Amino acid sequence: MAQFIQDARLATEALRDLFPETPLQRNEHLSQRYDADIWLKREDLTPVRSYKLRGAFTAMRKLRLSHPERTQFVCASAGNHAQGMAFACRHFGVQGVIFMPVTTPQQKIDKTRAFGAENVRIVLTGDYFDQTLAASQAYCTEQGAHFLSPFDDEDVILGQSSVGVEIMDQLGRAPDLVILPVGGGGLSAGVTSYLRLAAPETEYRFVEPLGGASLTAALRAAEPVKLPRVNSFVDGAAVARMGNRTFARLDWVLPEQVLLAPEDRICVTMLEMLNVEGIVLEPAGALSVDVLPELANTIRGKTVVCVTSGGNFDFERLPEVKERAQRYSGVKKYFILRMPQRPGALREFLEMLGPDDDIARFEYLKKSARNFGSVLIGIETKSPQNFTALGEKLDAQGFAYRDITNDELLAEFLI
Repeated sequence: MAQFIQDARLATEALRDLFPETPLQRNEHLSQRYDADIWLKREDLTPVRSYKLRGAFTAMRKLRLSHPERTQFVCASAGNHAQGMAFACRHFGVQGVIFMPVTTPQQKIDKTRAFGAENVRIVLTGDYFDQTLAASQAYCTEQGAHFLSPFDDEDVILGQSSVGVEIMDQLGRAPDLVILPVGGGGLSAGVTSYLRLAAPETEYRFVEPLGGASLTAALRAAEPVKLPRVNSFVDGAAVARMGNRTFARLDWVLPEQVLLAPEDRICVTMLEMLNVEGIVLEPAGALSVDVLPELANTIRGKTVVCVTSGGNFDFERLPEVKERAQRYSGVKKYFILRMPQRPGALREFLEMLGPDDDIARFEYLKKSARNFGSVLIGIETKSPQNFTALGEKLDAQGFAYRDITNDELLAEFLI
């Protein structure tokens, strides 16, 4: 136990060769809203804009010390782990081979290449991550290279524990509550392994995306299990199976300590942090802030640290984030409307709209019907209550319509 504290502090000191400690900032906006003392641990401000650099550097450093002859490292990643490993490879002057799915956005490929420069080679293979992972591990077997896991590695976990070390040093006392995002479990395993020893009175909440609840599944089964389906929107935490080593350090967690964040609600949080605070967070980086409303009654008057784990957000995704946020907030809806094929029908519909209602999309789906045509219509408004008034008018006028906003299958094809 005492050994882990010592090792975590040594790992944290070693990181100073790479970058200064990330800020721990008191957030006035959130503190006032929840009548609490809320701090953000800004892991979105590392050189690669995520905490993943900590684990990659620590694991690589320890292996280089014990086996200096190992000069080739391999990973499979489409995101933050790839960038962290690339940065560490360039720092140590070793060679890295990074396997990425063919579907990886060019922006992520370019950033990884920029961080690693001539020290990394990127291999694009596989349409799905499981195929990419298999290819990277086969390469390691053939070449005798070292596979650097994104989370299921004791040295990676040790590296992530440095976040906990910095929190304690910067705050100068033990926080009442630490809120941690969870994907494969490396960050939460590392931070809690340190803080449970250094600050035993601190409590925890863990946040998973609703479509990737690997910790919840592992706690239910008392072992890591593979999820049958994963929603990849929260790409930094969309992990199908928690690691064996990370779960061994998190098996004490109670189910009620784990909160699930709907993907569309995360978009609301991302936009608020961007518009109000000027903080750019990726979906996984917003998880810890996203659950604050659920904890409002329990955190009043307490010192709370939210770990904002990453800020690698591609602004080409901003329209999608805004769309999902509007739909979750109830201010944007999509309908399939049966429009009578007669003069004046469209005008009658338009006259039902209120002063705050705006047509964002209008598309005929079927024009050949003699009496009626099907129309896909998207409407934005300022208040969800406006849709209640619109529905009453449509019903009174005998218009047939269907709200498809939350119909996942139809929305995927039509919206």
